Amino acid sequence: MSINFTTATFRDFENIPDFDIVKRAEIFYDFLDYMKSNGHMNYRLKNNSGCSSVMNVDIGGKPNDFVSFVSNDYLGFTQHPKVKQAAIEGIQKYGTGAGASPLIGGHFVFHDDLEKKISSFFGRKQEEAVIFTTGYTANSATLQILLQKEDIAIIDMAVHASVHEGCAFTNTKTFPHNNLDALEHILKTSEDKFRTKLVIIDGIYSQDGDVSPLKDIYNLVKKYNAYLMVDDAHGVGILGETGRGALEEAGLMDKVDFITGTFSKTFGNVGGYVICDKKMAAFIRFQSRQQIFSATAPPSTMGIIKAIELVDEEPMWRLKLWENINYFKKGLNDIGLDTGNTCSAIVPVKIGDPNITGDVGKLLIEHGVYTNPILYPAVARKDARIRMAVMATHERKHLDKTLNAFEDINNKLHIAKKFNNNHA
Repeated sequence: MSINFTTATFRDFENIPDFDIVKRAEIFYDFLDYMKSNGHMNYRLKNNSGCSSVMNVDIGGKPNDFVSFVSNDYLGFTQHPKVKQAAIEGIQKYGTGAGASPLIGGHFVFHDDLEKKISSFFGRKQEEAVIFTTGYTANSATLQILLQKEDIAIIDMAVHASVHEGCAFTNTKTFPHNNLDALEHILKTSEDKFRTKLVIIDGIYSQDGDVSPLKDIYNLVKKYNAYLMVDDAHGVGILGETGRGALEEAGLMDKVDFITGTFSKTFGNVGGYVICDKKMAAFIRFQSRQQIFSATAPPSTMGIIKAIELVDEEPMWRLKLWENINYFKKGLNDIGLDTGNTCSAIVPVKIGDPNITGDVGKLLIEHGVYTNPILYPAVARKDARIRMAVMATHERKHLDKTLNAFEDINNKLHIAKKFNNNHA
């Protein structure tokens, strides 16, 4: 069996019939060499500087500074002096690691403080949070224990991969992205067939940057006696009057059954959380395998607590972020590029053709702009795009440099025209 490298994606190498693990690894290695040779290898590049709006990146053994749009550190808190100082103080007081899983000796006062802080942040003072070492496991490990073979997960097709992994042991139905009619049909036909019905959506979706119709979805979920989980990893700190995210904007912070999210974006660290009823939280703490068998977060977690406080203490970062988002998006649209339905700090430039998208990524690097081409399976095969995350710390000169690069690339590759022709 041969694979056409010009049209292949990473997914094509997951399971090749008649290829054992060694042969699959070998052909995939050849594919990576092919990507490097044509300049499409914008993945796993070595960063020599910290997460920021400008990063020093080693490409082919040649380190250079690039305007960076690859980080979800939307408010720039990974580099905030107060956040770094809080993390340092945590290490100085407690050391570099927790040394055990939460269940058997690895639950410290700073973990307890963080759980209370993030729950209170959402106004859920009568409920509780369970923290995890990553946002990925907050979803996957929680869903694996909540849903079994008697239950069903009803999932927007655009949710994060962690949700799909978490639902591997239960029944699942997916509905087209933000399609309320399809969701209601599944809820109606599932109403009496399953013990637990859990609808799982994002607040802001990670590839298009668009928002869920949360109020309508919540009303449907309750109409059919189901539960609702919202992962707002990309909305918290950005949306809402006080930065509480898509749920605040929709007026649903006190109504959703499960709120999940991450500390690796707005809060500038790593980890995840689930907020729910205190009895449910206790069930997750004592049943989730990640809570039982995996070491918990280190004392640098104390930096997250400070980052949560800064959302309220320094709202100017959110205001600056929105100033950058609006300026950058308008500039891209003025060139004729398609940014889809984004209403967040995630700004895609939709191109469609995966090979051309790779070429755009290569040319952006040549212009000193570091971005990620996003291809199947992260998006549909014909929906490839350049995904960019705007930060509060981007300066106007960074945005202008990037807009000038896109204008030059569009003059060479006619990506605006190609997109419109392909979707006429």
